[in-house]
Amino acid sequence: MARIMSLAEAVAENVRDGDTVAMEGFTHLIPYAAGHEVIRQGRKDLFLVRMTPDILYDQLIGVGAARGMKFSWGGNPGVGSLHRFRDAVENQWPRPLEIEEHSHAAMANAYEAGAANLPFAMLRGYIGADLPKVNPNIKSVTCPFTGEVLAAVPAIRPDVTIIHAQRADRKGNVLIEGIVGVQKEAVLAARRSIVTVEEIVDELSPPSPNSVVLPSWAVTAVAHVPGGAFPSYAHGYYPRSNAFYIRWDEIARDRETFTAWIKENVLDARPEDYARHAETSAKVA
Repeated sequence: MARIMSLAEAVAENVRDGDTVAMEGFTHLIPYAAGHEVIRQGRKDLFLVRMTPDILYDQLIGVGAARGMKFSWGGNPGVGSLHRFRDAVENQWPRPLEIEEHSHAAMANAYEAGAANLPFAMLRGYIGADLPKVNPNIKSVTCPFTGEVLAAVPAIRPDVTIIHAQRADRKGNVLIEGIVGVQKEAVLAARRSIVTVEEIVDELSPPSPNSVVLPSWAVTAVAHVPGGAFPSYAHGYYPRSNAFYIRWDEIARDRETFTAWIKENVLDARPEDYARHAETSAKVA
């Protein structure tokens, strides 16, 4: 059953050097605060998994926390390149980065296979694509019933999955509303999981049509972190900070500028800072 604890405690107990770590959330509910806590605690040699490794993974790569990454699209949404990601791949700074690129559909299916405790996922995909030529983990299988040739990829089974959600009750049941992405599958596929939430309530409100409830038995740790998705957005709480996503392009281009930003905004940050930034963003919107 899920335990309610501080974010620092949740990361200390559940994220270990060398782990395969998934931090999911599609534009919405990206777990920035938890990712920053991983950086503050100095975790290293992580193999990162994420369908769209945007700014959060750029930061983890830039501080040298990652040895590799499995992903389906890598960029700063609406802006362009992830400069720390590119620097690691092209120049091995601050360390070499192993990469394994897939399609969105393959990643989603791989999470579902992991959640179902299956060894691999099958899909009608990669037809006419060149990724199978450069990724040895994209193979094919023949359907024993129809003879159709299908793409196959290994199931994703993270050591730990980290997500952000709107609410949890005091028993550790979690409610996600809005764009739910693959958060459910990523949590169910993982050996351990951390969920940061905007609120902890006595009782969850009735789920809306576009929502997911993760039962307490599927979650390892819950941490109350208001603003924990900022500069991403949390539906019903605060908007996405598009201005920050634009500004990140300039911050991340230069190694010294990036390092200074990390020190001021991550290493020296406090938990209450995330809520303050999110409140400011909501007022501006």
